[in-house]
Amino acid sequence: MESIGRKPQNDSLAYLGLDNVALALWNLTPAELVEETLALGEGTLTDTGALAIETGTFTGRAPKDKFIVKDAKTENTVWWGDVNIPFSSEQFDKLYDRMRAYLTGKQVYVRDAFACADKNYQLNLRVVTETPWSNLFAYNMFLRPEMAELASFSPEWHVICAPGFLADPKTDGTRSANFAILNFSKKIIIIGGSGYTGEIKKGIFTVLNYVLPQEKNVLSMHCSANMGKDGDTAVFFGLSGTGKTTLSSDPLRRLIGDDEHGWTASGVFNFEGGCYAKTIDLSEEKEPQIYKAIKFGALLENIGFKADSSEVDYSDKSMTENTRVSYPIHHIDNVVLPSVGNTPKHVFFLTCDAFGVLPPISKLSKAQAMYHFMSGYTAKVAGTEAGITEPTTVFSTCFGAPFLPLHPAQYAEMLGKKLEETKAQVWLINTGWSGGSYGVGSRMSLKYTRAMITQALEGKLEQVSYETHPVFGLQMPTACENVPQDILNPKNTWKDKAAYDAKAKQLAEAFVQNFKKYESGASEEIKAAAPKI
Repeated sequence: MESIGRKPQNDSLAYLGLDNVALALWNLTPAELVEETLALGEGTLTDTGALAIETGTFTGRAPKDKFIVKDAKTENTVWWGDVNIPFSSEQFDKLYDRMRAYLTGKQVYVRDAFACADKNYQLNLRVVTETPWSNLFAYNMFLRPEMAELASFSPEWHVICAPGFLADPKTDGTRSANFAILNFSKKIIIIGGSGYTGEIKKGIFTVLNYVLPQEKNVLSMHCSANMGKDGDTAVFFGLSGTGKTTLSSDPLRRLIGDDEHGWTASGVFNFEGGCYAKTIDLSEEKEPQIYKAIKFGALLENIGFKADSSEVDYSDKSMTENTRVSYPIHHIDNVVLPSVGNTPKHVFFLTCDAFGVLPPISKLSKAQAMYHFMSGYTAKVAGTEAGITEPTTVFSTCFGAPFLPLHPAQYAEMLGKKLEETKAQVWLINTGWSGGSYGVGSRMSLKYTRAMITQALEGKLEQVSYETHPVFGLQMPTACENVPQDILNPKNTWKDKAAYDAKAKQLAEAFVQNFKKYESGASEEIKAAAPKI
């Protein structure tokens, strides 16, 4: 095996069984990785200098094809079920052997990196990829060691990513040709059959969601975070499409991170060193920070171009609605470096309610916060996934169920303790529909959502009166600067008030039905926070 690049003292991959690759390219710069991608004909430079690539068959994660090795370490700690699907040690070893054989004689790209901006919790990673653009993604998304740190770098966890390697479900025990498998005992993640880069970052996120709460007493969170000029920190929980990245990218506040954080006894820290933002219908007017971050070094995925040009058409959905960009966090000017913030004063739960029932902003009690955290509600609308023709309720525990290897109650209990200790205020933000359900009403204005969040952060919503939602019990402000008063109570925006009441009852019933699986582990206080049918 030949090795070139910025290598650590021990640059052998033999310990991973990858000593038969033809060439290992270590820690290449973004410019070198872009050149490699272009030379292989696997990407295009856009007019901003960003690299555009296509991830192939998969333009999103495949949660049903993600597995965790079930062994002595994980058997009694992982919450097994539809989210955490077991895979045997024997199957893993056989599949990894076939994967190593596939990489024999091939060129691979090696990236040494860190996860966790707080050095007290830092995790050393080594990412080995079949394609240069996957390696650029790892450069963008993880924390980048200095040259002096690379010399003595020693990895703890490994990711081996080979999109060209296809599993055989009959012999390998997978569900299909693609897979992502985590082995907590061997500290290896193997990814095959899919070029979607998000599998890399979410694999490590799953690792941290297992390790930090159990071993470090750190609450791991699927959230973005930012900080005001006075050091006040806010976190934003939300599933994909609810505005987590967009709303944390605030020109008036410094970004800590856009997706994954830990909450310690002294504050919060970013797991990553970059951002992974949706770009569908992106514009400079609506999201200036993200728009300006798309320059040389950024990696665009599955986007389209305007006719006969290298100018990106952000409205193009021909490949997917899940068009994405990754970029290192320093592509944004007003960021917190290192990405560590103070203890949060405000916590925002973001939901895209396609039924138009929930208020655009409401204040939650601790019990309501626990209830909504365990529920993790949002909605999918027509066009976002094949087969969805009308709004569909989605409940994803802790706003990140696909990435949580432990029982949801463990994360919820930790959040409850944090809220008790810090007295942080929790807000529920509906970035979805107003004036009716999807197809009748309209999407909540981003301008108004930003204004409501700003008023909450500045403490101005502590100076207004509130009314109680009759079904969900949420506290709704009766006034908010720069926001029309009539939209603050969602029922006021519906022409047909009886239709609103019926839809609110329907959504409340969905909440109650979903929560039944948690009732045995929930306190009476939390259960009392359920909507009233």
